[in-house]
Amino acid sequence: MAAPRRAPDHDVVIVGAGFSGIGTAIQLDRAGMHDYLIVEAGEQPGGTWYWNTYPGIAVDIPSFSYQFSFEQSTEWTRTYAPGTELAGYAAHCVDKYGLRPKARFGTTVQAATFDDADNVWVLDLDSASGHRQVRARFLINACGVLSVPNLPDIAGVEEFGGTTVHTARWDHELELRGKRVAVIGTGASAVQVIPEIAPLVDHLTVFQRTPIWCFPKLDVPLPPAARWLMRLPFGGAVQRLLSQAYVEFTFPLAAQYFTVNPLARRMDAAGRAYLRRQVHDPVVRDKLTPRYAVGCKRPGFHNTYLATFNRDNVDLVTEPITTITGSGVMTADGAHHEVEVLILATGFKVFSGQDDSSATYPVVGPGGASLDRFWSENRLQAYEGVSVPGFPNYFTVFGPYGYVGSSYFALIEAQSHHIVRCVTAARAKGATRVEVRREANDRYFAEMMRKRHRQIFWQDSCRLANSYYFDQHGDVPLRPTTTVEAYWRSRRFPLGDYAFSA
Repeated sequence: MAAPRRAPDHDVVIVGAGFSGIGTAIQLDRAGMHDYLIVEAGEQPGGTWYWNTYPGIAVDIPSFSYQFSFEQSTEWTRTYAPGTELAGYAAHCVDKYGLRPKARFGTTVQAATFDDADNVWVLDLDSASGHRQVRARFLINACGVLSVPNLPDIAGVEEFGGTTVHTARWDHELELRGKRVAVIGTGASAVQVIPEIAPLVDHLTVFQRTPIWCFPKLDVPLPPAARWLMRLPFGGAVQRLLSQAYVEFTFPLAAQYFTVNPLARRMDAAGRAYLRRQVHDPVVRDKLTPRYAVGCKRPGFHNTYLATFNRDNVDLVTEPITTITGSGVMTADGAHHEVEVLILATGFKVFSGQDDSSATYPVVGPGGASLDRFWSENRLQAYEGVSVPGFPNYFTVFGPYGYVGSSYFALIEAQSHHIVRCVTAARAKGATRVEVRREANDRYFAEMMRKRHRQIFWQDSCRLANSYYFDQHGDVPLRPTTTVEAYWRSRRFPLGDYAFSA
């Protein structure tokens, strides 16, 4: 006779208390599933908005779209909310929906291993109080892709004698006034931080590997009339609808349907026109001009980033960095740039299909199967961006081919609905094991491959983009659909695509 199965400590463990973890927990509560634990490495909720506090940080999606549809804030002060307001919104959601007692902050997941005998996930947790294990029937990975800092692979970076700081781990005691400062990187974080610090420093050197398309941002204080409208029963809904339409037009419809959307091809001309208006020196302007089409990599939105390079105390360096010395940065032309503070605006570890592709914690399924190894050998893939065959009772919010490119909140609401449908069905069937069928996953992956030809990423110019969208296999694991389709599918996918067993 088989030994009786051990009961799990919780029905569900959610890893991450950013907005994806918050949204998933709220959906579980709404479905009557209250036995869950949220595990969060930070000391407070917010995820990206807890860890990233560098000068000038703000969302690049309009505030009306960057929120839950069921919890629309009436407190936004600008069309694009600053980071402090987003962190406050996360705390508001956690407290309003009673999530804080179910969260363990300051706790990291070291590993997650599936116990095949008991059909549970065993999580190794580390916190200030020590190491412990937690057993959960279902594991939901709600770790965002913009959470683990990516340190540049540059010789000597650890030997720099001055002060080094990554934008994702900003030191608020750092004094920049009157200093010689270098910023490595010109991605989304750099676009925001460079204009903020340029007026303070003695000299700023920006090291650019690949230029970024930058567009103006309608970032203005919300007038009293707009804030009053947010408080009306349907006012917030109207603002959100208009905002969602704008967001959908500027990325999903432009990037995902590039070959059939003639307006998308005009974005390059608009970007070049903005560059001409903003940057005076034609040589500098040329260096800042991308050689790839808009959408191949994440664009920037800022009103003063490009104009910052008109300042006398700002230099743009495009020569490759060869090494970092104790006192500065050496480039391929033999120049040595003396600096006192080194700012790494080098982004985050994201899915790559390499051995560290999860970038957060190792996930080991039945028979010792590694999720990282599965993705490395089979390419990044997940059924509807949520489930991976061979990894039962495991769901992810930010899985491959889940995100369409609009607001992350659209993704969170769609994927959490998908996950809750599966867990609810398991409870109704008395199942302790839920696993996506291999044929369902293969069908979905084939569909993603079949539709991707119309995306911007497969046009010739994207070869020059050096974009983190591309993984080591040359794939771009973004869902080639609209937000509306993703929402619809999360509510209509066949439950028969999953195997439920006791």
